[in-house]
Amino acid sequence: MKNRKSLRLKNYDYSCCGLYFITICTHHRVKYFGEILENQFVSNCAGMMIKNRWCDMADRFDGLILDEYVVMPNHFHGILEIQRKIILGDVIGAFKSITTHDYIKGVHDDDWLRFDKKLWQRNYYEHIIRDEKSYLTLSQYIQNNPSKWQEDRFFENG
Repeated sequence: MKNRKSLRLKNYDYSCCGLYFITICTHHRVKYFGEILENQFVSNCAGMMIKNRWCDMADRFDGLILDEYVVMPNHFHGILEIQRKIILGDVIGAFKSITTHDYIKGVHDDDWLRFDKKLWQRNYYEHIIRDEKSYLTLSQYIQNNPSKWQEDRFFENG
């Protein structure tokens, strides 16, 4: 098997207390969760499920605080704070697993758009927030993400 380059910061303990910005993209960047209309995200039922499952993560992981987040048509951004020994990858893995399970249920029960093998991309992007300036910049980025959809690097026309 071919070795994949890790996106994680080498020798960094991702169970350290702190703030993290994360981005998770759908597989092939397919728009499963809604659409952008007049610079606003309009969620479908799948998008509402994603939002609800994200909000559930704080109940699932003691010591996890959720901050700004946005569900987009084909990706998700969030800021989270780890206050106790929680591994960031465990949070993201649980989120991806739970949402995939619930999405499959939506496909079967409510005729949601089918996906090809995987709902989410294999990995996720994370950024360690080290200071207030970075936090404010990323918070604003999340808040403005729907209005900047056409310029977004995750924008896929069609």
